[in-house]
Amino acid sequence: MKTYGVAFKENGKIYNFNYDKEELEINDKVIVETENGLQYGIVKQILNVLKTDDVKDIIRRAIDEDLKVVEKNQQDATEALKDAKRISKELGLNMKFIDASFNFERKQLLFNFLADERVDFRELAKSLARIYKTRIELRQVGVRDKAKEVGGVGQCGRCLCCKNFLNHIGTISINMVKNQNIAINPAKINGQCGRLLCCLTYEDEEYTRCQKGMPQVGDEVETEYGNGKVVSIDILNRTYKVDIDGNRKEIKLNCENCPK
Repeated sequence: MKTYGVAFKENGKIYNFNYDKEELEINDKVIVETENGLQYGIVKQILNVLKTDDVKDIIRRAIDEDLKVVEKNQQDATEALKDAKRISKELGLNMKFIDASFNFERKQLLFNFLADERVDFRELAKSLARIYKTRIELRQVGVRDKAKEVGGVGQCGRCLCCKNFLNHIGTISINMVKNQNIAINPAKINGQCGRLLCCLTYEDEEYTRCQKGMPQVGDEVETEYGNGKVVSIDILNRTYKVDIDGNRKEIKLNCENCPK
């Protein structure tokens, strides 16, 4: 038995599932067991681990009949999204819907939406349940999820990472900006969603590693040229410049000081 990473939609979050039958390959379509019933997904990862007891199972490969069910669910979810927008407007709810989806067995109809504040959507849920005869779940998500759904072009000139390949967005903090010696300029450090750039996480570990043993700007240090004040640092090259009586000297850390 192996464990596989499965996503329920393109570039969606990856969840682990066990499978004890034939070998699966990347992009194989499968039906999996979840807490909310059966769900259709696509294999995105083949994990080099044996059965994991705390995850659900892959039930089977998806067959042609399953794909027809998935297509019908997607079509009906599109109509449900229109109904949700219409009813929420009639109820005066300030909600911006992102998407809607049925699970494979149509036991749940999930809506993702944006709102500036908490929304009392109980009447909306009751109205949708009367129409679609299933359990309704409305999930308020953040602006990062909206950017992932809509997409766009980042300040680097490339398609947004969250839309293109990021399956999971971890914690991003202002400390990462400071750690990488980047000027705290909102126009430079915020993405299209208005939140800190996801790419700040890509090199943060390397910057942390390279900073070990390095002084900070403003530190008084002793060098072979005399004592002075650190005026600039180059973290990745592990060099820094020191002002000594008006003269600037570049210091490079010896290999014995390099992080392991």
